[in-house]
Amino acid sequence: MTLDPENPEAFRRAAHRLLDACLDQFEAARDHPWQPVPQAVRDGYRLDHGLGVGEAELAQRLAAEVLPHGTGNTHPRFFGWVHGTGLASGLMSELVAATMNANLGGRDHGAVDIERAVIDWARSVFGFPQGSSGVMVTGTSQATVIALACARMRALGPDCRAHGQGGAWLTAYAGAGVHNAAKKALELLGLGGDNLRAVPETAAGVDIAALRAAIAADRAAGARPFAIIGSAGTVDLGRFDDFHALADLAQEAGLWLHVDGAFGAWTRLAGAPWRGLTDGIERADSLACDFHKWMYVPYDCGMVLVRDEAEHRATFAARPSYLAGQSRGLAGGEPWFCDYGTDLSRGNRALKVWAALVAYGPDRLGAAITDNCARAAQMGALVAGDPHMALIAPVMSNLCVFTADARLDTVGQSALNTRIAQDLQLSGEAVFSTVTIGDVTGLRAAITNHRTQAQDVDRAIAAVARARDAR
Repeated sequence: MTLDPENPEAFRRAAHRLLDACLDQFEAARDHPWQPVPQAVRDGYRLDHGLGVGEAELAQRLAAEVLPHGTGNTHPRFFGWVHGTGLASGLMSELVAATMNANLGGRDHGAVDIERAVIDWARSVFGFPQGSSGVMVTGTSQATVIALACARMRALGPDCRAHGQGGAWLTAYAGAGVHNAAKKALELLGLGGDNLRAVPETAAGVDIAALRAAIAADRAAGARPFAIIGSAGTVDLGRFDDFHALADLAQEAGLWLHVDGAFGAWTRLAGAPWRGLTDGIERADSLACDFHKWMYVPYDCGMVLVRDEAEHRATFAARPSYLAGQSRGLAGGEPWFCDYGTDLSRGNRALKVWAALVAYGPDRLGAAITDNCARAAQMGALVAGDPHMALIAPVMSNLCVFTADARLDTVGQSALNTRIAQDLQLSGEAVFSTVTIGDVTGLRAAITNHRTQAQDVDRAIAAVARARDAR
């Protein structure tokens, strides 16, 4: 009994046909915007029929029923949310990763060395010191849990792993625009989402005076402040905190500084003036970021860096006897990555990053990031040049948030912008998401696609204008 192909040659032919279908779609990304999935296709996904058909028919079904029905984020006019867009190197590396089927929890094998190389490279990009540690994760949400668990360990000491936090009342601080992952992390760690203080922001990020006052007020009330969370690109408006100011305050107050850099951290690879947005990020105690957003690699692929390796390891290391390391053989390879996070079984995420760096190099990737920022600036200029559109906030990096018709009241603007987003998604012309700032729900473009060109921005804003005028 085996689950390997009964006919290897037939499997090879079917796999080649499927690869060709993938390559065809990859090369024609402009022809594949998001479209609703037909009900007949949805019904075909059910697992109460059509099972056990073998690899050849599976290949046909994957090409015909699965491949065409993604989110459309590979399309150059997909600006919704902050979605990554994929690379040719990712297609190749995922093929190899699936064939290897390596478990990156630990042990001594090549994939572990590749992950270490990727973390070393990222450490140098972000200016973290030698001896700092890191681990590849699903994304910034998981990375934030890991980072704040380390911060809790520093605040409470190692006994908190066995005994919990007892009566300690821990509080954390972030700008009001911080990603919801920070609140979720506090909830998952048992600290309570209400203990994340939302500090007012200015155009330059979190208000440092307000932050200082919030920390003092909590201490006076008997709380134990333990962490500040900075944002490298807020999800609503793309704001960047002043990391030098946050680091100064964290050092003065004895708090952990974590930076949510899900997409914006990668401005470290961009040209001027955008690189300067992340000055000071090297002073953080921890950093969370995603390769699957603004480094374009396939989902899922994130990373957490922690300045103090000993604190990182002490927070998570727990090796039962059956996982004991050995001096030689496959059980060697210390340290194991399972000692730095929540996962024992881990996929080969780092290979996607390694492949992208080998294929394109950081300069070419950085140029794509720079161009995305330039396209966002172009969109902002087009909005400002339209007699009826208006920016809701200045364009800082790759996000542009605007309203299609500022002549309307806030209710009218919100309704119009929501309708335009839906209409353009359904037509396939462009994908904007929406975000509510104050009383207005605006259109939001997050440009994280290396395929996006100036003509795509022109066409998208023209489509918004047509949809507005057609109401």
